[in-house]
Amino acid sequence: MLQPENSLELLKTVTTENLFEKLVTQLNKDFQLANIDKLFKSTISINKLAEELSGILLHLIQFKYDDYLNLLYRIDISEKELATIKSSNLKDSIEQVSFIILKREFQKVWLKRNYK
Repeated sequence: MLQPENSLELLKTVTTENLFEKLVTQLNKDFQLANIDKLFKSTISINKLAEELSGILLHLIQFKYDDYLNLLYRIDISEKELATIKSSNLKDSIEQVSFIILKREFQKVWLKRNYK
């Protein structure tokens, strides 16, 4: 597995591996398990997915911080990984968290496909 640098690069890798639909399904599953009422359409574009995820994270951080923390726990994002975020700008931080989430979800679907 290569190491992409940002969300769009990661999503392009997911698409070339034919795992985009499974990634969206996994993301929806984790959102439901975290009791967050948001479903991404399986036909969503790469850019739109990254944009919508960042918007949802911004809303959760600003208004439902406990739900945000629950989502990170449910997706299995480590505190160590979150500590790597060095930006003091909220928008940049959210983009980095979005990338970390998408990267973790990609790991899940990639592992399921290759080791099932």
